[in-house]
Amino acid sequence: MTRPQKILRAVAACAVPSALAVGAIMGADAPDSHAAPAHAGPTGTDDVAIARRRLNVESGRRALVSGHVAPAAGGKSVALQRRSRRGWRTIDHARTTAAGRFAFRFRPHEPGSALVRVRAGVHRERVGRLNVYRRAQVSWYGPGLYGGHLGCGGTLTPGTLGVANKTLPCGTKVTLRHGGRTVRVPVVDRGPYVAGREYDLTSATRAKLGFSGVGTVLVAD
Repeated sequence: MTRPQKILRAVAACAVPSALAVGAIMGADAPDSHAAPAHAGPTGTDDVAIARRRLNVESGRRALVSGHVAPAAGGKSVALQRRSRRGWRTIDHARTTAAGRFAFRFRPHEPGSALVRVRAGVHRERVGRLNVYRRAQVSWYGPGLYGGHLGCGGTLTPGTLGVANKTLPCGTKVTLRHGGRTVRVPVVDRGPYVAGREYDLTSATRAKLGFSGVGTVLVAD
């Protein structure tokens, strides 16, 4: 963005009232739990059904993935795997009970967002996206700047979804959570230009999060 726009945005952000309180923390307080049907695998292999999952957690809080393997049998090896740039990596192991049940209870510490799956024998069952959050000070911008050029290309509009950040590569996906709402948006601009703030949310991103003013949100980046 041009320097005048940077100054305008900094002035506008400073004029906003005092910081907001953080939205409800996830993890043990608000588990993302729902049932998922088993998917049939090749003949003679185990089927996996996910019963509960808690995948939105703050760094150091306990995440959960549980379910069962059919046909039921005790002692079957089950692995929880997380996807990285180098492929799938096992992050936890479990053994099934006599009823075929298993549970992974773990405390991830490194913030980030990645797909996770359960592996039992040759069967692989997608679980969802594990979001491990940290707290970040953010603000938002938009009115008065619409029509201006974005630092990553394109034009800022009222419907632009994304965030501004000083260092992350353009297009990097960032997951934000506030008050029980979650959005995953790209880095589209540079900023913010006020000390202590890590992200500027576009107006459309702010609206999806239910966020206003200047304050702390949970970020998985």
